[in-house]
Amino acid sequence: MKPVQVRGEVLGIKQVGAYWAMTLVAPGIAEQTRPGQFVAIAVGGPETPMLLRRAFSIHAVRETGIYGGTVEFVFAVHGKGTEWLSRLRQHDSVDVVGPLGRPFALPREPAHCVLVGGGYGAAPLFLLADALRARGCRVDFVLGAATGDRLFGALEAKRMAASVAFTTDDGSFGQQGRVSDVLPDVIARTRADVVYACGPMAMLEAVSRIAAEAYDGAGIPAQVAVEEAMACGVGVCMTCVLPVIGDDGETRMVRSCVEGPVFAADRLRWDALGTVPLDAVGAAAMGAH
Repeated sequence: MKPVQVRGEVLGIKQVGAYWAMTLVAPGIAEQTRPGQFVAIAVGGPETPMLLRRAFSIHAVRETGIYGGTVEFVFAVHGKGTEWLSRLRQHDSVDVVGPLGRPFALPREPAHCVLVGGGYGAAPLFLLADALRARGCRVDFVLGAATGDRLFGALEAKRMAASVAFTTDDGSFGQQGRVSDVLPDVIARTRADVVYACGPMAMLEAVSRIAAEAYDGAGIPAQVAVEEAMACGVGVCMTCVLPVIGDDGETRMVRSCVEGPVFAADRLRWDALGTVPLDAVGAAAMGAH
């Protein structure tokens, strides 16, 4: 099924800790959404000079309801675009395209799954948790942030998971430290079969390494939803390219908005992020260095 463009009506907007959560009536998007996908929203209104859309991971959907299908996403105010979004109120409308991107792959059989999130990057994990539980999977969360008010979904995670581990850099909530400090123990304690992660790239790299080293080096698969700047969301602008190893063992620069945002963690060239590796297909033609 293909993404659609609709005029989404704001059904609700609320502040959640350091973040904002917005729910849009977006028929055609809600019904197609799979965990890990995102929406691209035009910001600033009809007269704005801000031409580029903003991409937001989908936190929750409701396929039917009084107003039609709804989509909820979470954002932090970082610039003029997200500031404009935070000022919208019920019944305002926005131009939204979605669902976009490659979703998480779900286990074919019931499995023990550890879901790792950093800040509001954890938002898409809750839709994923619902899908995993519907398949009979065990779900355990590891959620981290810089401070307690930047943790997202703490209560929601407690309601739906077998266990939750919290970390904050300053120790204001949960254990002081980072998710990578507690993840090895969580994997071992829950006998995890797979790890799913969303959040900052440095966190995703650490999660990838820990998953690969689990069970005395035997390793378990990990899927990561990358946080890259996506200016268009549909693969045209090429601002979100990453070096990824293909099935043939060759490295290619791929678009995280189309081929991702979800990737198998062991396929990402973590050592070469932000560059075009010399051994990447087509690197010579691009003048890589």
